[in-house]
Amino acid sequence: MILGILQARASSRRLPGKVLKPILGRPMLERQIERLRRARRLDRLTVATSSDASDDPIAALCAGIGVDCFRGSLDDVLDRFYRAAQAASPEAVMRLTGDCPLTDPAVIDALVDLHRAGSFDYSSNAQVRTYPDGLDAEIMQMPCLEAAWRESTLPSEREHVTPFIYHHPERFRLGTLTQTPDLSRLRWVVDDPQDYSFVVAVYEALYPTRPDFASADILDLMACRPDIAAMMGGAATNEGYARSLAEDAAFLAKGTR
Repeated sequence: MILGILQARASSRRLPGKVLKPILGRPMLERQIERLRRARRLDRLTVATSSDASDDPIAALCAGIGVDCFRGSLDDVLDRFYRAAQAASPEAVMRLTGDCPLTDPAVIDALVDLHRAGSFDYSSNAQVRTYPDGLDAEIMQMPCLEAAWRESTLPSEREHVTPFIYHHPERFRLGTLTQTPDLSRLRWVVDDPQDYSFVVAVYEALYPTRPDFASADILDLMACRPDIAAMMGGAATNEGYARSLAEDAAFLAKGTR
């Protein structure tokens, strides 16, 4: 069984409460779940949020739309993620984040197929980037996740779940999903108000006539609607991870005193 775990919390830094912001009258997180439910290779989906009161609305949303919700640590995301997976006893776990409402079910299915065909421990389309930022996905075998949960110590490893795994290629078989052409310059993730405005515009243009719009439809829209293409954000990729690496340096310096 392959379990998809969608990480979501309300206390984001740059756009607080973004996963609950509306897109065509429904919360952004619900729109992403709607798309994820079209993935054929995911057997089950769980939202992993925190036990903090700020995330009560996320738990309520999940209950209202019939999606499993696991609540755990706010800050130790790896512990929350692992315990959410452990509760379901899957063979493999796919990691997804709740700021990607343009996620593509076809990409998710392709990643699962690659992972299985190569008998990999961990596979991703985000380590070698050729997909738009916002279509990221990672899948790992359960023993691989358990090793990361047991052995990770750095702040970046606990907050971002998988760095321990892909930083140890000598221990784990790593698979990489890429595509041609390289579209890594595109930003389809929601981190700030500009990102959110772009995603809303995409939904308003495509969803009413084709609710299951695909990546190709977004590309066609950007080609024929330069006004929408111009709305796309330009923030750097993985700013949160860069902050965590700075925390790693402070953590390691403290340990040498």
